[in-house]
Amino acid sequence: MQRLVSVGNVIVDVTTRVAAVPERGGDVVAIGSDLAPGGSFNVLLAAVRQGLPSAYGGASGTGPFGDLVRTRLRDNGIEALLPPVSDLDTGFDVAIVEPDGERRFITAFGAEATLTAGQLAGLAIQPGDVVHVSGYGLLGATNAGSLPGWLLGLRSEHLVLFDPGPLVNQIPDGTLRAVLDRADWLSCNEREALLLTGESSASRAAEALSAGSAGVVVRVGADGCLVAGPDAVVPVPGFAVEVVDSTGAGDAHVGAFLAAVASGLAPVPAARRANACAAISVGRPGPATAGTLAEVEALQAG
Repeated sequence: MQRLVSVGNVIVDVTTRVAAVPERGGDVVAIGSDLAPGGSFNVLLAAVRQGLPSAYGGASGTGPFGDLVRTRLRDNGIEALLPPVSDLDTGFDVAIVEPDGERRFITAFGAEATLTAGQLAGLAIQPGDVVHVSGYGLLGATNAGSLPGWLLGLRSEHLVLFDPGPLVNQIPDGTLRAVLDRADWLSCNEREALLLTGESSASRAAEALSAGSAGVVVRVGADGCLVAGPDAVVPVPGFAVEVVDSTGAGDAHVGAFLAAVASGLAPVPAARRANACAAISVGRPGPATAGTLAEVEALQAG
C-alpha cells in the first residue's frame, strides 16, 4: 500500500492567541491557548484526511511531549516507525497568533533532532512510498549529519518533497544543495522562495527554482500558489475564506498536494486541491486543522 513517510520533525505546538505582541519587557494576557503536536504532524494528518496512509519516520522522545505526539499519531492512524528516544523528550515551539491570523514561532528542539544514520537505515521504505522532508530536520543543530545521505540513497522511484521552512537560510549550504538535487518537488512559501533565490517576486523565484529538475510549488497565501516546471510558471488561485489562524496552513498544503499527486492528479489540479485544504485550515483555530477530502471537494465545487 502506498504511503507518505515523513522524516520531518514532529514537535509540540504551545499556541497562544493574543490581541497584540507585547513590547520588549512587556506582557500580555493570552486570549486562548492550546497544546498539540505540530510541525510535520500537520503534513501527515492532512495527507491522511485526503486519503493517503501515512507514517512518521522521525524520532520522538520519552516524556509528556513525546507521549502526546505518539498518542495523537496513533489516534489518527499514523504509524510511528521508530521507538522513542529513552533519555530525551520531544521538542516544542511557542506559537504566538495575532488577531489577523499571522503567527510567530520560537522553537526548542528535543529528541526529534537526534536522528542517526542507523535509525534511518532501519526505516522500511516500501515500493511506491512518497517521502517528505522538512528544513527543520536539516539544520546543523538537528539532523543535517544524517538525513542528506539517507535521502540520496533512496531509489529514484520514491518521490521526495522538500519543504525548507522558515529557517531555510540556516540550513548548511552543502546540505541544502544535496537535498535540492534529490528532491522531485520543492514546496515553500513566498518568503522562503525569495530567501532561496534572492529574487524580488514569487514568480521570478519560482522560475529560478524550477531551473533544476525538481517541480516547484510556491505558496502565496490568499492568492493560492504558483506551480513551476522547466517550461512555465502557472498561477493556481486560492479560495476566499476568513482567516482565523494561519498556523499549519503551509503544512496542510504540502500534505494535501502529496496526497493528490500520489492519487494520480497532475500537478496543477493537485495544487488546486492543496489550496482548498489550506484555505479550510486557516479558517479554523489551531495547527492541525486540514480539511477532509469531502470538505476539500465541496469547497472546490463552490
